[in-house]
Amino acid sequence: MLKNLWYAVEFSSAIATSPKSLKILDRDLVLYRTADGQIHAMNNTCVHRGAALVNGWIDRDCIVCPYHGWQYQPDGTCVKIPANLPTATIPKQAKMATYPVQEKYGWIWLFLGDGDAPELRSIPNFPQVESSNLRSIQGEFHWNANYERVLENGLDFAHAPFVHAGAFGNPHAPEIEELSIDNYDGGASATVHLAATPPKGLWKLLVRGERAPIKTRTGFFLPNLTFLEVYLPFGQLTIWTAHVPIDLDTTVSKWINFRTFFTGKWADKDAHNRTIKIFAQDKPIVESQRPQIIPSDLKAELYVPADALQLQYRKLR
Repeated sequence: MLKNLWYAVEFSSAIATSPKSLKILDRDLVLYRTADGQIHAMNNTCVHRGAALVNGWIDRDCIVCPYHGWQYQPDGTCVKIPANLPTATIPKQAKMATYPVQEKYGWIWLFLGDGDAPELRSIPNFPQVESSNLRSIQGEFHWNANYERVLENGLDFAHAPFVHAGAFGNPHAPEIEELSIDNYDGGASATVHLAATPPKGLWKLLVRGERAPIKTRTGFFLPNLTFLEVYLPFGQLTIWTAHVPIDLDTTVSKWINFRTFFTGKWADKDAHNRTIKIFAQDKPIVESQRPQIIPSDLKAELYVPADALQLQYRKLR
């Protein structure tokens, strides 16, 4: 895993005052909100007899183990063991591992590592998604694939004419112009102009005549975030995706779709279906890739100029 980084792991709206389980990088965690609205995260397995805390409840901001009623404060310290006599002390080892948590841009972020979170890399900034002129929807997509393969697929311009032919890829114009990589702290992006196919469905109402090449920008932030910006003739479409690594071969992509056109709720279903359609087209290809985990040796796979952004991801990784 990439350590000492902030992972976007869940939508903020998914966490309330009841415990909710979360698995990431084979770690079983439990998340919940305290009365002040703050989210807290700790290991899901009680240090006493291994019961799942997610099956417990919250009592005065403490999470209560459903097996023996042990109560843990948000910092992980056990403050009550019901079976103890009043004179008994609580063992110092009765403490749960906890993780720093932040909320930003509609996601919950967990700091996974050994260092002090505030002193290390910060959460990426993309304030454009907070514009009041944007309509947003969110959803998720499940993959039987390693998250790095899923993430890297989102950086690949050259597969569009083949995997997404008929959706937005043009198989009659597969060439990719030379990529100019824009590097920034913790990530990189590239912009190209992709040959377009005639729009379908609702989008057809907004386009007349032959479509010019579409300006498209995609990029990433380590460890698990990608974005896609499509500058359509009638507005901008942006998709930010957190690729949550459940385990080595399971990923859940938590995506947020922003658009500057068709900003009414009536168009949300169409926007949702278009996003899922693209992921579904990618799914069988990505799940078939071998090896399942991207090689750490940069020479283990071949590269051509169209792979420049993926190569940059691998270098930073």
